[in-house]
Amino acid sequence: MGIHKKAAFAEDEQELAELAKALAHPARIAILKELTQRQTCICGEIVEVLPLAQSTVSQHLKELLNAGLIQGTVDGVKSCYCINEEAFRKFERLFGQFFVHTLKNSCC
Repeated sequence: MGIHKKAAFAEDEQELAELAKALAHPARIAILKELTQRQTCICGEIVEVLPLAQSTVSQHLKELLNAGLIQGTVDGVKSCYCINEEAFRKFERLFGQFFVHTLKNSCC
């Protein structure tokens, strides 16, 4: 069995990559924008505002949940979601540090 190459990278690099991966689809961006605009937990309305099937929206919600960018509760067939503000602050910090460091050390 091969060695997991992710372990060779710093923890903050791994975290930033995972968060960026979770944002790497326009549907997920649209979901996050909708959640932040409403500033409340949204239950079934997410499917109504996206041009996607319910099952596809559920897959995108699962990715956002796994990344920790949103929080959710499931009560039978009813699911409610909201922004995880702590995770957003962490992402903002990691992303900011990445750009500040990268721009300081630009060679061109």
